[in-house]
Formats: sequence, structure tokens, C-alpha cells
Amino acid sequence: MGKIRLKNIRIHSNHGCLQEEMLIGSDYRVDLEISADLSQPAISDKLSETVDYVHLNNIVKEEMAIRSNLLEHVAKRIIDRILLEIKEVTEIDVEVAKINPPIGGDVESVSVNLRYTR
Repeated sequence: MGKIRLKNIRIHSNHGCLQEEMLIGSDYRVDLEISADLSQPAISDKLSETVDYVHLNNIVKEEMAIRSNLLEHVAKRIIDRILLEIKEVTEIDVEVAKINPPIGGDVESVSVNLRYTR
């Protein structure tokens, strides 16, 4: 087994329950870690035999572009897409963080972390 990590994917999107969040949006950070059997691509050096991190990044960007009220919902959609499209993935850990959230205090970020094992 092995892991592929995409750290600090930065995206601007319009998630949230507040009207201003829906209109002007916020900055987000996504961290993604997947587990898969990477033994064969480690030997063959073939992109076609591994989990392509470009594909993973595209899934994150596309799902983050779809507005949701809750970070939990966005994280679950990212997990569902990866499981649907990339059969080699056996475990996913995704964290979606809203940077500088409008919660009436000096808070750097709020985040939701979901993990799924196939």
C-alpha cells in the first residue's frame, strides 16, 4: 500500500449559509490523502498504473465549484467522486477548511475532516 497526498489546495468558492458567503464567497483550503496499492507503478514507472494526482486535483476543484451550505457536504461529494472514478483508491481522508470564517471572532480557519475506507 501507499499514500498520495495533495496538501493546501487553495480555492475561492461560495459555500456557506450566510447571504454574503453565497454572494462574495470565501477562501478555502483542501487537504487530500488517498491510499492505494502503489507497488506496481513503483516498479513499472507508468502513469496508467497509478492514481493520477492531476485527476484527484481536478475532482477537488470541480466539487468545490458546486455551492453547498455545509463543508461536510462538499467533503462527502469529493469522497464520492473519487470512489466512483478511481477504483484503485482504498481509503480517503479529506479536510476542507474555510479560511477566515465570518463567525464574529479572530479565527484563522474552521475545517471539517471526513475519512472513508472501502
